[in-house]
Amino acid sequence: MANCITRHIPNAVTCCNLFAGCIASVYALQGDYQTAILFIILGAVFDFFDGMLARLLDARSPIGKDLDSLADDVSFGFAPAAIVFSLFKEVRVPEFMSGIADIIPYTAFLIAVFSALRLAKFNIDPRQTTSFIGLPTPANALFWGSLVVGGYDFLVSEDFNALYLLGLVALTSWLLVAEIPMFSLKFKNLSWSDNKIRFLFLLGCLPLILVLGLGSLAAIIIWYAFLSLLAIRGK
Repeated sequence: MANCITRHIPNAVTCCNLFAGCIASVYALQGDYQTAILFIILGAVFDFFDGMLARLLDARSPIGKDLDSLADDVSFGFAPAAIVFSLFKEVRVPEFMSGIADIIPYTAFLIAVFSALRLAKFNIDPRQTTSFIGLPTPANALFWGSLVVGGYDFLVSEDFNALYLLGLVALTSWLLVAEIPMFSLKFKNLSWSDNKIRFLFLLGCLPLILVLGLGSLAAIIIWYAFLSLLAIRGK
């Protein structure tokens, strides 16, 4: 009986991730960005624990892998896309783009499309067992949620417009599937030489969190991507 129950625990946690992503999407489409990012963060917590529990309980399964990807594309693909979709409706549209103003918001869903591609690549790519190739979908979702919450006043000001937002959508969509190695935060030991980049990342996060609060997540993701690129150049 115990095995029958425990083998379903990781999938149940994955379903909690999916549920949180659905709620985040609803709030995002309503323009409640703060609540949306809180549910995205909650989804990320569930996403962390489902894999850990699967390993701990020796309950890995093919359905769990597919379910995890589905949940991730909702929580970290569709939910941030919904945030950007709503934001597009509030951002100033340059006059030369006024003819397509009603169409532009739908480009936000490229984030969901490229997140799905990213997850599909991850599932079949043997190179991504200890590190990542391309920006992880949770990192991209946290970037968008934090950017919109922390920088909302600037994003809807006269100093920003839909063209810049469209450029950011294109950039992050490309980063999701780009052949750029990015380090994992998993520590195999506490040696400085083996984990230098991870320690530098964590040390850099502390002042960002203290200064920027919830808005620090966007800066932290930029810091993560910068260190990953720096590590490539150092090899």
